[in-house]
Amino acid sequence: MNKAVTDGLIVMPPEFAEGLDHWSSGDGTPGSATYDGAPNAAFVPSDPDFGGCLELLKTATTQKLRWMGAVPVINGCYLQVTARIKAVSGALPAVRIAGFAADAGNGAVSGVVLSADPVTLASYGDVVEVRAVIATSNKGGVDLNWAGVHHGFIGLDLTGANGGVVRIDDLRIEDVTGFWLRDMLDWVDVRDFGAIGDGVTDDHAAFVAAAAEALSSGRSLLVPEGVYAVDSTLTIEVPVRFSGTLAMPAGARLQLTRNYDFATYAKAFNSEGLGLRKGLQALFHFTDHDTFDLGGRRIILDAPIDLAETAGLDFYSIRRVVKNGLIEVTPGAAWDSVTVTSQASYSPAQPTTLTGVANVANIAVGSRISGAGVGREVYVRARNVSAQTITLSAGLYGAQGTQVLTFTQLKYIFDLSGFDFIERFELDGVEFQCKGEASAVSLGAAGQLIAIRDCTFNRPRDKAITSIGRGCQGLLVDQCLFMSNEMPSRSQDRTSIAVNVNSNDVKLRDNVVVRFATFAVMGGTYHMLQGNHFYQGDGEQNAVRTPGVVMTYPNTVSVITGNYIDNCFIEHGNEHDATPEFNSEYSFGGLSVTNNVFLVSNVIASFRFFVVKPYGPDHFISGLVFTGNVLRTVNAQPTRAEGVDTTHAGLDFSRFRNLVWQGNTYNGIAVQTESPLVMRHEQNTAATTWAVKTGGKLPFDGWARTVSGMAMEGAAKGPGSEIRTGMPYADIQRGAQGNEVHVTWPSPTRGKMVLTVRGDNPL
Repeated sequence: MNKAVTDGLIVMPPEFAEGLDHWSSGDGTPGSATYDGAPNAAFVPSDPDFGGCLELLKTATTQKLRWMGAVPVINGCYLQVTARIKAVSGALPAVRIAGFAADAGNGAVSGVVLSADPVTLASYGDVVEVRAVIATSNKGGVDLNWAGVHHGFIGLDLTGANGGVVRIDDLRIEDVTGFWLRDMLDWVDVRDFGAIGDGVTDDHAAFVAAAAEALSSGRSLLVPEGVYAVDSTLTIEVPVRFSGTLAMPAGARLQLTRNYDFATYAKAFNSEGLGLRKGLQALFHFTDHDTFDLGGRRIILDAPIDLAETAGLDFYSIRRVVKNGLIEVTPGAAWDSVTVTSQASYSPAQPTTLTGVANVANIAVGSRISGAGVGREVYVRARNVSAQTITLSAGLYGAQGTQVLTFTQLKYIFDLSGFDFIERFELDGVEFQCKGEASAVSLGAAGQLIAIRDCTFNRPRDKAITSIGRGCQGLLVDQCLFMSNEMPSRSQDRTSIAVNVNSNDVKLRDNVVVRFATFAVMGGTYHMLQGNHFYQGDGEQNAVRTPGVVMTYPNTVSVITGNYIDNCFIEHGNEHDATPEFNSEYSFGGLSVTNNVFLVSNVIASFRFFVVKPYGPDHFISGLVFTGNVLRTVNAQPTRAEGVDTTHAGLDFSRFRNLVWQGNTYNGIAVQTESPLVMRHEQNTAATTWAVKTGGKLPFDGWARTVSGMAMEGAAKGPGSEIRTGMPYADIQRGAQGNEVHVTWPSPTRGKMVLTVRGDNPL
């Protein structure tokens, strides 16, 4: 017996030698006629083919032979009935397995098939074997589906012409459930093809053979309990079920083309972390799937995943997606940052190169660099150990000469920095539960079109998304939630950054970012920031705020629109310029800031919503649009909305061009900036020269560079109210600060005038 549920039950009929009173010529039910003493039946003790057997003369249209033992019919149990028979003389009958299907009271169960297909005896003396499977199932291979049957009385039927004599060997009824599961329920067991499962012997060949059999027969693969060593890459092209586990070298891939999901990989290796690594490894190497589905699972990870090392590749350009799951860091030393200090030299003539780098072999690609004259978010993009050089992600604004720099290698859950080039890698619906232990995602040294959407970055230690080079070209970050690990800290004490980029064409859209030091440090150009809400407040009074977005190229050619900029500000600087002074280039501009909501509360009066920060002298504004924004303060009254951070240098107001600052709504801001600025001047005392003060209302408290319109409200009059008809002219950039317009008349005049003054020269 193979099935536990049949243990202790009698399902094998007695031998004919034990008496024919156990065998019925009817249905086999208690009280039915038996063959004991019947004139057409006799026991033959010595047959050359069967030994002891039953000799039976067919006298009825359907000659029945039923064992009178009640055979239980159990759900999930498969019974095989076998009979061996030969014709001795007379007419040649047909034979079939048959039975009586009974309910618990021995009544007949209707609607079930009672006999299998018949086999006709073709000659005398030839042994024919007939068999049938009885079960409560209609699956292929079941001959008698006895669903709803309590028990049965089982045997065989002789049909056809009467008068023939046959001899029948002892009938067999066997529980074949174990064979059924293997051979009939679409499973191929790897052990049947030589797999050992001792964790030492290489079972690769057995898996290949078993998978080939499963594929050819349209079945699935079963890996039973055990540890199966598979020493080289294995591809399984049929569904597979793991009860046992695999042990594979790091470089050997498991490629499951029909069960390509995290749950199967975790089961295959009995490890969530290793299962994730092996699933990602396969993702980069076979083409049956472009997506690795984490199945909504929570995955515990104890160390960073270096995707380039895992895949064994440094170049990749085929779309691949990881989706739908939560990856949670478990604390440990594997997540600790590695810091190296080293002396290096820098020259603006080679803006992205460090030379003479001591101990360069100890500095990891992807390390963040800090030191005097180094801007925010500068990384080691590549290194040359023999030449002692390092390639930087961006230039250094003030690090000329030789100094000791600090190189910090952060640890990321997904680290793509080992790829020299990677594109079209996507994260969709993944939560990174960093727990303040790890950063989340580092991009490759180069590449494009990385997409991260509907993801959650929960408490990253330092960074959520890092670009160490130009792997962020065309980066898309959409509808993600970024939650800082520094929420209790004061704004100015935070250091974590949600996103940094160094290349062009980045889109950050519809994200929510909570209490980082900075939402985005944006190197490169041609960016779009749209529909984001980034909040960087704290519980302080008279508080300091940090920039929410930092643009590090002077002519950024970017759009910031429709965002909720909450308790932070936009900073436009040029800290990644190796020659930060103006030098026949595009200066600050190429930026459109439109239709945003700015809100700040409980801040110091020097707070500004938009700040330009030159890292070298002689820069100016050229091509800035700031329109349609709503700016509001709560429990604070900053002097103005915009300003210049003069830590390193100021702006040249005499060169402002194409600056449009209008249509904004101000609440709780003392000086409400506008350019073109429409203002009314009332001259009560007749004078030849009217000194029209802009009151600091031009952007950045700049110079009155252009008067585009002058119109009198009412008549211009002299001292005695006589009408003046002479034309005045305007002198620009007057006054100590250059922010006045002097209107000069041919003779002393008084009256009201509306002027349109610009802080730039648009011509």
